[in-house]
Amino acid sequence: MDPQHIVTPASDGDALADLYRHLHRHPELSYQEHATAAIVAGSLTALGYEVAEGVGRTGVVGILRRGDGPVVLVRADMDGLPVEESTGLPYASTDRAVDPDGLDVGVMHACGHDVHVTCLLGASQQLAADPSWSGTLMIIAQPAEEVGSGARAMLDDRLYERFGRPDVVLGQHVAPLPAGLIAIHPGPAYAATDSLKVTLYGKGGHGSRPEACIDPVVMAAATVMRLQGVVSREVAGGDTAVVTVGVIRAGTKVNIIPDTAELQINVRSYDPTVRETVLAAIHRIVKAEAAASGAPREPSFEHTDAFPAVVNDPAAVARTAEAMRAVFGLQGVIDPGPVTGSEDVGEFATAAGAPCVYWVLGGADPAAFAGVTDVSGMARAMAGIPSNHSSQYAPVVSPTLGAGVTALVTAARAWLGPQA
Repeated sequence: MDPQHIVTPASDGDALADLYRHLHRHPELSYQEHATAAIVAGSLTALGYEVAEGVGRTGVVGILRRGDGPVVLVRADMDGLPVEESTGLPYASTDRAVDPDGLDVGVMHACGHDVHVTCLLGASQQLAADPSWSGTLMIIAQPAEEVGSGARAMLDDRLYERFGRPDVVLGQHVAPLPAGLIAIHPGPAYAATDSLKVTLYGKGGHGSRPEACIDPVVMAAATVMRLQGVVSREVAGGDTAVVTVGVIRAGTKVNIIPDTAELQINVRSYDPTVRETVLAAIHRIVKAEAAASGAPREPSFEHTDAFPAVVNDPAAVARTAEAMRAVFGLQGVIDPGPVTGSEDVGEFATAAGAPCVYWVLGGADPAAFAGVTDVSGMARAMAGIPSNHSSQYAPVVSPTLGAGVTALVTAARAWLGPQA
């Protein structure tokens, strides 16, 4: 644990900003968040919470009880991504790690989980110092959101049996909207995600004799191009889906045709029927391209992760948004519509049978949105700003952190009971 970056009752905004820069400089991959978890555990202990570490491998739980009343779960995720940072920030990450495939990779908080952890601890501090509420706060620092299994790992580690079952699940995700803006959507708010690893089988040989080979690289290229037609030609215009081929791996040398090629494919969807249509189309296209190339065997498919859409409870959103508007103003809280990104936070709500309220926290320089008056204008402005998962993604420190802390505190107070 790094005592310099522990949040205490005396910590101020400057201390939180320093913590954020430290976390950004030292990201950790999924299930490797040991240093981050130690800072969270040390901070929650200093703030008077009952603390449990190692929940779901590297997760942290903090409990603060104030008598009878609702149990309110407030969650943030901790893990970084295997991305080489290119922001040029003075606190940019240069850290490296070994990923699950044994590869040495650069690591970056390219999705903003450093913002999430910092805001969680800032909110935990303010709520611990506030004597006006009753009930139980359940603070969750979750591992491995980026691989889609961290929430499930904590639940499988008997989270609710050990610490109680929440009455509501709250959380937020930073994104390149104007810093300080809160965006919250009722109903399906974040897409379901499915990831597949596909192996295409060819017949390797010398690059000078392609007639003696079956080239899996050409097979993979044809497959990638054909997959671009799934959304445009097999999904109705009123429905939403995204198909991304994020990884292509094949070959070792310029003059060798390899035996195999690997594709890693990601799908986002909201509707279960659309999801089934897209996945079936992927399987059909991959098999057909392999057959068209004369592959010696059918491709293999491995479904590496999947988690469902985040569905915000409409009544719970209305209650939370009303409290948010009282603090951020009518123009400071908007409905952005569904987000095509994915999150596993909804698993906490589903397992508890509790409503989920998950919102977007603006983290981009407001100057980039000058003259913008509506959501569609914001979407156009966002196209020119590095997004989550980009090597250049960099939320502005202020007012993002202050707004994120305030949003979590406001939402939690909207659900906690009054002190008798």
